[in-house]
Amino acid sequence: MSQLNPTLITFIFYIVAMVLIGLYAYKATNDFSDYILGGRSLGSLVTALSAGASDMSGWLLMGLPGAIYLSGLTEAWIAIGLTVGAWLNWIFVAGRLRVHTEIQHNALTLPDYFASRFSDHKRILRVISALVILIFFAIYCASGMVAGAQLFKSIFGISYTTALWISAIATISYVCIGGFLAISWTDTFQAGLMIFALLITPIMAYLAIGDNHHQVTMIIASARPDANALFSGISGIAILSAVAWGLGYFGQPHILVRFMAAESVRAIPAARRIAMTWMILCLGGAVAVGYIGIAYFKIHPELAAAVNANPETIFMEFTKILFNPWIAGVVLAGILAAVMSTLSCQLLVCSSTLTEDLYKPFIRKNASQKELVWVGRFMVLAVSILAIFLASNPDSKVLSLVAYAWAGFGAAFGPLIIISLLWKRMTLNAAIVGMVVGAATVIIWKNTLDHLGIYEIIPGFLFSSIAIFVVSLIDKAPAADVQQRFEEADQRYKAEIAAMKTGQ
Repeated sequence: MSQLNPTLITFIFYIVAMVLIGLYAYKATNDFSDYILGGRSLGSLVTALSAGASDMSGWLLMGLPGAIYLSGLTEAWIAIGLTVGAWLNWIFVAGRLRVHTEIQHNALTLPDYFASRFSDHKRILRVISALVILIFFAIYCASGMVAGAQLFKSIFGISYTTALWISAIATISYVCIGGFLAISWTDTFQAGLMIFALLITPIMAYLAIGDNHHQVTMIIASARPDANALFSGISGIAILSAVAWGLGYFGQPHILVRFMAAESVRAIPAARRIAMTWMILCLGGAVAVGYIGIAYFKIHPELAAAVNANPETIFMEFTKILFNPWIAGVVLAGILAAVMSTLSCQLLVCSSTLTEDLYKPFIRKNASQKELVWVGRFMVLAVSILAIFLASNPDSKVLSLVAYAWAGFGAAFGPLIIISLLWKRMTLNAAIVGMVVGAATVIIWKNTLDHLGIYEIIPGFLFSSIAIFVVSLIDKAPAADVQQRFEEADQRYKAEIAAMKTGQ
């Protein structure tokens, strides 16, 4: 037990640091806008790293390395698809969404933006989008709870239930206290921890095997015959399904909210370069952990029992084997950082949706800013309890939970976000139908046609896009004021881009 003390001390220090950041952010939180969007004050660095950290959850250090260890480089198509999708999201969505949400009555949440963009006076679109967020984020938050619980269980040898509550309380505390600013500032720190952990671990594992590259690939080939090939042993449908993960980026509320909070469109290009560099290095490190792990545990079968029982623990097992307890504590804190950064943002998005899109318009229209902040904190607790309940099964797999929620958001919101930012002719009815079709397709496909091997985001995204275009074209054109606000936002965005190009 004494060997675990340095790791435990490191974890305690890390969690205390996050809570202290939350307390500092508490002093900077003056109203509900500050609590859920940070007053739209994030610079390029914080925008980039907080977007990356909130995106790359526990699946990056658990689900992806485990999939690579189990199946080889064919699973790297997920990383390729994500990289392309993230880059396109920064190019086509980030700057436009920043401007449009400000023009659309300073919208603070995605449902708020949708309601303003399409003049949803009956609040149908607002309610449906809020329900979609709550349904899929409950699953997404559960994946974060599972990842955190598996981490604490693996390191400290405690029961899964105890580990689940510890990891949940650690995250809930600073979200409730500091809100968006606390999450964004801690995400920046956590992003640094994550990239450190993902770069040092595969390097140390490689050196532990021997630095002969040919020897490593030969060992891997003997353990997994198709592990070295991107195309061998995988169908075209499987590759398409893996790459299709990239479609999910356009509809993830916890990522899109970072674009909304940027201080200006001018902060976006630098943020994009930082974010994409960080992301490529992190994904490469995650793939390398799983890939090199095939060779390492082939050479050391006596150490492979835990990894073979649950491949998603490969990063944690490597850390315990390769590093002294002090360094292990820092590296393992990288996993905790990945879990906490994403989970905290998801909890806040759920909280803001419940508060801004349901509580304020339907229960307390004249609620004060202070009341809204405290209701938001209470909602964080409520959503957390639901996520803990969903995560109570210790056999839950992080990657499968993330895949379902990722597809749900990507199909329900992705086409809606892209088309609403690029086409002024899109109508309210089209937005409603497109969102419902996307979400329903994912749920139905997952539960009835999953055996076809096609990732449910593909039909969901396609059918939602078709529904939006068809309904918009047969519907009457949007009202003049709706089109006018779109044109104002579009012109401002283009003016900002032109000014950046001329250096004004």
